[in-house]
Amino acid sequence: MLNTKMLKLAAADDNLDSLTEAAKLLQSGELVAFPTETVYGLGAVYNSDQALAKVFQVKGRPADNPLILHIWSYQQLDLIVKEVSPKYERLMKEFWPGPLTLIFPKKEAVSYLATAGLDTVAVRMPSHPIARQLLEITDIPIAAPSANLSGRPSPTKGEHVFEDLNGKIPLIIDGGACEAGLESTVLTIYSEHPVILRPGSITKEMIEATLQEVVQLAMPDQADKPQAPGMKYRHYAPKAAVTLVEGENTKVVAKINQLLAELDNVKRVFVLGTAENEAKYHCTNFLNLGSQAKPGEVAARLYDLLRRCDQLNAELVLIEGVSAKGIGVAIENRLRKASGGNIINVS
Repeated sequence: MLNTKMLKLAAADDNLDSLTEAAKLLQSGELVAFPTETVYGLGAVYNSDQALAKVFQVKGRPADNPLILHIWSYQQLDLIVKEVSPKYERLMKEFWPGPLTLIFPKKEAVSYLATAGLDTVAVRMPSHPIARQLLEITDIPIAAPSANLSGRPSPTKGEHVFEDLNGKIPLIIDGGACEAGLESTVLTIYSEHPVILRPGSITKEMIEATLQEVVQLAMPDQADKPQAPGMKYRHYAPKAAVTLVEGENTKVVAKINQLLAELDNVKRVFVLGTAENEAKYHCTNFLNLGSQAKPGEVAARLYDLLRRCDQLNAELVLIEGVSAKGIGVAIENRLRKASGGNIINVS
C-alpha cells in the first residue's frame, strides 16, 4: 500500500515548488489527483500506457469507458487531434478554458487505452488555476477521469478523494471544494447535428446560442460503445439504495411522504430535497440540496451529500427530482444514474 500524501493548496501561483513535485510524479508515470472547476481528476500522462493502465486499475474502471485528456494550451491540441472543425473553433473560443469537453478524431500518438479503442479522443481545457498550472508545468496532456472508485459519487473535495484512493496513489492535491460540482459537458459534432453525450454546466441552450443550430441530447443507456464517460454504467451512487422521484413538485413531495410512511420500520432512510420543501417532509433525516431557484447550488452540493449518506450509514435514499431545464438537465442525468434506474414518475 502506498503512503498517500495530501498537499493542501489555497491557490496555484504561490506554490510552484509543490506543483513541480506533482508534475515530476506525473512525468514518471505516477498518478496524481488534483482539483478542477468540475470535480477532482485522477491524472496520468497520456503518452504512457503503463500510467493509463494504472488509472483503470486504481479506479476499478471498465476498459470500455474512455478517458478525457486535459490540456493547458491550444498548441497541445496538435499533439493529440487530427483536425479542428470551424464549429469547434467557435465553441473553444466561447467556452475554453472551462467545463466543455469536445470529441475529436485522434492522432496515432493517443493510446487506444485512453480512447477505449475508439478513433476519437475527448479533450478539454480546464479553467481551475491549480489544474492549469499543474498542466503547464507537466507540459504533457493529462488523462484525468474523476478521482474516485468507479461508480461512486464523484469527488468535489480533497477528502472525498482520500476516502476512495488513500493508499492507492502517491499524491492528492487538495484545493478545496470544486465550483461547478458536476463533470464537464461532453459534445460531439460528427453526426447530422451536434450531440451532447453528457450534459453539464455548459448547457444545451448555451451551445445552441453559440452554434446557431439545434443541439441534440444523447440517450445514455443506448450507448453500447460509449464515446464519453458517464454514458453506460451506473455512476455517482452511494452505497445505499436510491429511489428518485420525478414529476410535479407537490406530487413529488406527497409521494416521498407516502414512501416514508410505508418504510416506517426502516430506520436509516434519508431524503435529499430542496430547501423550499424541507418543512413538508415527514422525515428527520433530511439533507438540503439547496434552493430550487439556484440550480448551480444544487449541482455543487449533490455529490457531497450523496457521500454524506454513506457517512451516516443510510440504508435508503429518497431524492426529489429537479426541473430538467438548463443545468437541471445535468443534475437530473446524474440523479438518474445514481438511482440505477429506480425512478418513480408522478407527473
